[in-house]
Amino acid sequence: MDTKPYKIKPGNKFKLSQFESDDKSLINGDKENAREELEALRVRLESLQELLYAESKHKLLIVLQAMDTAGKDSTIRMVFDGVNPQGVKVASFKAPTAEELAHDFLWRVHAKTPARGEIVIFNRSHYEDVLITRVNGWIDAETCKARYQQINEFEKHLVENGTTILKFYLHISKDEQKQRLIERRDTPSKQWKFNPDDLASRAQWGKYMKAYSDAISATSTKHAPWFIVPANSKLQRNLVISNVICDTLEGLKMEYPKAAEGLEKIVVK
Repeated sequence: MDTKPYKIKPGNKFKLSQFESDDKSLINGDKENAREELEALRVRLESLQELLYAESKHKLLIVLQAMDTAGKDSTIRMVFDGVNPQGVKVASFKAPTAEELAHDFLWRVHAKTPARGEIVIFNRSHYEDVLITRVNGWIDAETCKARYQQINEFEKHLVENGTTILKFYLHISKDEQKQRLIERRDTPSKQWKFNPDDLASRAQWGKYMKAYSDAISATSTKHAPWFIVPANSKLQRNLVISNVICDTLEGLKMEYPKAAEGLEKIVVK
Protein backbone atom coordinates (compact mmCIF):
# COMPACT_ATOMS: atom_id res chain seq x y z
CA MET A 1 0.00 0.00 0.00
CA ASP A 2 1.25 3.50 -0.83
CA THR A 3 1.19 5.51 2.40
CA LYS A 4 2.84 8.60 0.90
CA PRO A 5 -0.46 10.55 0.59
CA TYR A 6 -0.80 10.44 4.37
CA LYS A 7 2.78 11.43 5.17
CA ILE A 8 3.64 15.07 5.83
CA LYS A 9 6.85 16.19 4.17
CA PRO A 10 9.31 18.21 6.27
CA GLY A 11 8.61 21.93 6.07
CA ASN A 12 5.20 21.45 4.46
CA LYS A 13 2.85 24.10 5.82
CA PHE A 14 -0.79 23.06 5.58
CA LYS A 15 -4.21 23.21 7.18
CA LEU A 16 -5.99 20.10 8.43
CA SER A 17 -9.04 21.23 6.46
CA GLN A 18 -7.10 20.25 3.33
CA PHE A 19 -7.27 16.59 4.38
CA GLU A 20 -10.30 14.35 3.98
CA SER A 21 -11.35 12.86 7.32
CA ASP A 22 -13.96 10.65 5.64
CA ASP A 23 -11.61 8.95 3.18
CA LYS A 24 -12.44 5.25 2.67
CA SER A 25 -10.24 4.56 -0.34
CA LEU A 26 -8.58 1.48 1.20
CA ILE A 27 -11.96 -0.09 1.87
CA ASN A 28 -13.12 0.62 -1.68
CA GLY A 29 -16.69 -0.38 -0.90
CA ASP A 30 -15.77 -3.90 0.21
CA LYS A 31 -15.73 -4.02 4.02
CA GLU A 32 -15.39 -7.80 4.19
CA ASN A 33 -12.26 -7.79 2.05
CA ALA A 34 -10.89 -4.84 4.05
CA ARG A 35 -11.43 -6.74 7.31
CA GLU A 36 -9.58 -9.73 5.89
CA GLU A 37 -6.72 -7.46 4.89
CA LEU A 38 -6.61 -6.00 8.39
CA GLU A 39 -6.46 -9.49 9.88
CA ALA A 40 -3.55 -10.34 7.57
CA LEU A 41 -1.79 -7.19 8.75
CA ARG A 42 -2.28 -8.25 12.37
CA VAL A 43 -0.60 -11.57 11.66
CA ARG A 44 2.20 -9.77 9.84
CA LEU A 45 2.69 -7.34 12.74
CA GLU A 46 2.70 -10.17 15.27
CA SER A 47 5.58 -11.80 13.41
CA LEU A 48 7.50 -8.54 12.99
CA GLN A 49 7.11 -7.63 16.66
CA GLU A 50 8.47 -11.03 17.69
CA LEU A 51 11.46 -10.48 15.40
CA LEU A 52 12.02 -6.99 16.83
CA TYR A 53 11.95 -8.40 20.36
CA ALA A 54 14.25 -11.33 19.54
CA GLU A 55 16.84 -9.26 17.72
CA SER A 56 16.79 -6.66 20.53
CA LYS A 57 18.53 -4.05 18.40
CA HIS A 58 15.87 -1.58 17.25
CA LYS A 59 13.28 0.44 19.17
CA LEU A 60 9.93 1.68 17.86
CA LEU A 61 8.06 4.69 19.27
CA ILE A 62 4.52 5.29 18.03
CA VAL A 63 2.85 8.60 18.86
CA LEU A 64 -0.95 8.87 18.69
CA GLN A 65 -2.55 12.30 18.88
CA ALA A 66 -6.14 13.27 18.16
CA MET A 67 -9.18 15.18 19.24
CA ASP A 68 -11.42 13.39 21.74
CA THR A 69 -13.35 10.34 20.40
CA ALA A 70 -11.03 9.90 17.38
CA GLY A 71 -10.14 6.42 18.64
CA LYS A 72 -6.67 6.31 20.15
CA ASP A 73 -7.62 3.51 22.55
CA SER A 74 -9.52 1.66 19.84
CA THR A 75 -6.57 1.92 17.48
CA ILE A 76 -4.27 0.33 20.05
CA ARG A 77 -6.72 -2.52 20.69
CA MET A 78 -7.41 -3.27 17.04
CA VAL A 79 -3.98 -2.77 15.48
CA PHE A 80 -2.07 -4.61 18.21
CA ASP A 81 -4.61 -7.35 18.84
CA GLY A 82 -2.70 -10.63 19.28
CA VAL A 83 0.73 -9.01 19.55
CA ASN A 84 2.83 -10.30 22.46
CA PRO A 85 2.33 -7.76 25.29
CA GLN A 86 5.77 -8.63 26.66
CA GLY A 87 7.38 -6.40 24.04
CA VAL A 88 4.72 -3.67 23.75
CA LYS A 89 4.01 -0.89 26.25
CA VAL A 90 1.49 1.93 26.29
CA ALA A 91 2.26 5.24 27.99
CA SER A 92 -0.24 8.03 28.59
CA PHE A 93 0.54 11.55 29.70
CA LYS A 94 -2.06 13.30 31.83
CA ALA A 95 -1.83 16.63 33.64
CA PRO A 96 1.73 16.92 35.02
CA THR A 97 2.38 16.42 38.71
CA ALA A 98 4.08 19.03 40.89
CA GLU A 99 7.37 17.15 40.54
CA GLU A 100 7.03 16.99 36.75
CA LEU A 101 6.22 20.70 36.55
CA ALA A 102 9.45 21.41 38.41
CA HIS A 103 11.40 19.96 35.46
CA ASP A 104 11.47 20.77 31.75
CA PHE A 105 8.42 19.56 29.81
CA LEU A 106 10.28 16.64 28.21
CA TRP A 107 11.67 15.27 31.48
CA ARG A 108 8.79 12.88 32.16
CA VAL A 109 8.64 11.74 28.55
CA HIS A 110 12.18 10.44 28.13
CA ALA A 111 11.74 7.76 30.81
CA LYS A 112 8.83 6.25 28.85
CA THR A 113 10.63 5.84 25.52
CA PRO A 114 11.32 2.29 24.27
CA ALA A 115 14.28 0.13 25.17
CA ARG A 116 15.91 -2.14 22.60
CA GLY A 117 13.43 -4.67 21.24
CA GLU A 118 10.39 -2.73 22.47
CA ILE A 119 7.45 -1.00 20.88
CA VAL A 120 6.10 1.87 22.98
CA ILE A 121 2.86 3.63 22.10
CA PHE A 122 2.27 7.14 23.38
CA ASN A 123 -1.48 7.59 23.86
CA ARG A 124 -1.19 11.37 23.87
CA SER A 125 2.34 12.58 24.26
CA HIS A 126 4.82 15.41 24.65
CA TYR A 127 2.81 17.19 21.94
CA GLU A 128 0.18 18.08 24.53
CA ASP A 129 2.70 20.70 25.66
CA VAL A 130 2.32 22.58 22.36
CA LEU A 131 -1.42 21.92 21.95
CA ILE A 132 -3.60 22.33 25.05
CA THR A 133 -1.05 24.73 26.52
CA ARG A 134 -1.20 26.91 23.41
CA VAL A 135 -4.98 26.77 22.94
CA ASN A 136 -5.55 27.80 26.56
CA GLY A 137 -2.91 30.51 26.52
CA TRP A 138 -0.71 28.86 29.15
CA ILE A 139 2.35 29.45 26.97
CA ASP A 140 3.00 32.30 24.55
CA ALA A 141 3.88 32.03 20.85
CA GLU A 142 7.62 32.41 21.49
CA THR A 143 7.66 29.58 24.03
CA CYS A 144 5.60 27.38 21.72
CA LYS A 145 8.01 27.95 18.82
CA ALA A 146 10.96 27.14 21.09
CA ARG A 147 9.26 23.91 22.14
CA TYR A 148 8.83 22.83 18.53
CA GLN A 149 12.61 23.05 18.14
CA GLN A 150 13.21 21.26 21.43
CA ILE A 151 10.87 18.44 20.36
CA ASN A 152 12.70 18.08 17.05
CA GLU A 153 16.05 17.90 18.81
CA PHE A 154 14.69 15.43 21.39
CA GLU A 155 13.30 13.13 18.68
CA LYS A 156 16.51 13.38 16.67
CA HIS A 157 18.44 12.32 19.76
CA LEU A 158 16.18 9.27 20.14
CA VAL A 159 16.63 8.33 16.47
CA GLU A 160 20.41 8.70 16.67
CA ASN A 161 20.28 6.21 19.53
CA GLY A 162 18.37 3.54 17.62
CA THR A 163 14.72 4.58 17.93
CA THR A 164 12.38 4.63 14.95
CA ILE A 165 9.57 7.17 15.40
CA LEU A 166 6.14 7.18 13.74
CA LYS A 167 3.61 9.89 14.60
CA PHE A 168 -0.07 9.63 13.71
CA TYR A 169 -2.75 12.30 13.91
CA LEU A 170 -6.18 10.63 13.83
CA HIS A 171 -8.22 13.06 11.77
CA ILE A 172 -11.97 13.08 12.46
CA SER A 173 -14.50 15.72 11.49
CA LYS A 174 -16.41 17.85 13.97
CA ASP A 175 -19.68 16.24 12.83
CA GLU A 176 -18.29 12.74 13.41
CA GLN A 177 -17.10 13.73 16.87
CA LYS A 178 -20.61 14.98 17.66
CA GLN A 179 -22.12 11.61 16.73
CA ARG A 180 -19.58 9.72 18.83
CA LEU A 181 -20.16 11.97 21.84
CA ILE A 182 -23.91 11.43 21.57
CA GLU A 183 -23.35 7.68 21.32
CA ARG A 184 -21.23 7.75 24.47
CA ARG A 185 -23.85 9.79 26.30
CA ASP A 186 -26.74 7.53 25.29
CA THR A 187 -25.13 4.07 25.51
CA PRO A 188 -24.93 2.68 29.08
CA SER A 189 -21.85 0.60 28.36
CA LYS A 190 -20.04 3.68 26.99
CA GLN A 191 -21.19 6.35 29.43
CA TRP A 192 -18.08 5.89 31.55
CA LYS A 193 -16.10 7.32 28.62
CA PHE A 194 -18.13 10.52 28.50
CA ASN A 195 -16.18 13.39 29.99
CA PRO A 196 -17.82 16.83 30.15
CA ASP A 197 -14.35 18.33 29.69
CA ASP A 198 -14.45 16.99 26.12
CA LEU A 199 -17.14 19.57 25.39
CA ALA A 200 -14.81 22.36 26.45
CA SER A 201 -12.21 21.17 23.93
CA ARG A 202 -14.92 20.81 21.29
CA ALA A 203 -15.93 24.44 21.83
CA GLN A 204 -12.36 25.39 20.86
CA TRP A 205 -12.30 23.19 17.75
CA GLY A 206 -10.96 25.91 15.44
CA LYS A 207 -8.12 26.77 17.82
CA TYR A 208 -7.16 23.11 18.12
CA MET A 209 -7.14 22.64 14.34
CA LYS A 210 -4.80 25.61 14.06
CA ALA A 211 -2.58 24.32 16.88
CA TYR A 212 -2.38 20.83 15.38
CA SER A 213 -1.67 22.15 11.89
CA ASP A 214 1.16 24.35 13.14
CA ALA A 215 2.66 21.69 15.42
CA ILE A 216 2.63 19.00 12.74
CA SER A 217 4.05 21.38 10.13
CA ALA A 218 6.89 22.34 12.48
CA THR A 219 7.76 18.83 13.68
CA SER A 220 7.26 16.45 10.76
CA THR A 221 10.85 15.59 9.95
CA LYS A 222 12.64 12.99 7.88
CA HIS A 223 13.65 11.15 11.04
CA ALA A 224 10.27 11.48 12.80
CA PRO A 225 7.46 11.91 10.26
CA TRP A 226 3.81 12.71 10.91
CA PHE A 227 0.96 10.89 9.16
CA ILE A 228 -2.51 12.43 8.85
CA VAL A 229 -4.84 9.44 9.15
CA PRO A 230 -8.50 9.75 8.07
CA ALA A 231 -10.40 8.49 11.11
CA ASN A 232 -14.12 8.90 10.48
CA SER A 233 -13.96 5.27 9.36
CA LYS A 234 -12.37 3.10 12.02
CA LEU A 235 -11.54 0.43 9.45
CA GLN A 236 -9.78 2.90 7.15
CA ARG A 237 -7.88 4.34 10.12
CA ASN A 238 -6.64 0.93 11.24
CA LEU A 239 -5.63 -0.12 7.73
CA VAL A 240 -3.51 2.99 7.21
CA ILE A 241 -1.74 2.73 10.56
CA SER A 242 -1.18 -1.04 10.31
CA ASN A 243 0.34 -0.70 6.85
CA VAL A 244 2.68 2.11 7.91
CA ILE A 245 3.89 0.19 10.98
CA CYS A 246 4.41 -3.10 9.13
CA ASP A 247 6.21 -1.46 6.20
CA THR A 248 8.44 0.47 8.60
CA LEU A 249 9.40 -2.62 10.61
CA GLU A 250 10.13 -4.59 7.46
CA GLY A 251 12.35 -1.73 6.31
CA LEU A 252 14.59 -2.26 9.34
CA LYS A 253 15.90 -5.49 7.74
CA MET A 254 15.80 -7.34 11.03
CA GLU A 255 17.19 -10.84 11.53
CA TYR A 256 16.82 -13.44 14.23
CA PRO A 257 20.01 -13.79 16.35
CA LYS A 258 22.41 -16.45 15.16
CA ALA A 259 22.45 -19.66 17.11
CA ALA A 260 25.25 -20.18 19.60
CA GLU A 261 28.22 -22.04 18.18
CA GLY A 262 27.84 -25.78 18.63
CA LEU A 263 24.15 -25.55 19.46
CA GLU A 264 23.29 -28.29 16.98
CA LYS A 265 25.54 -30.69 18.89
CA ILE A 266 23.76 -30.25 22.20
CA VAL A 267 21.88 -33.38 23.17
CA VAL A 268 18.44 -32.84 24.61
CA LYS A 269 17.56 -35.81 26.85
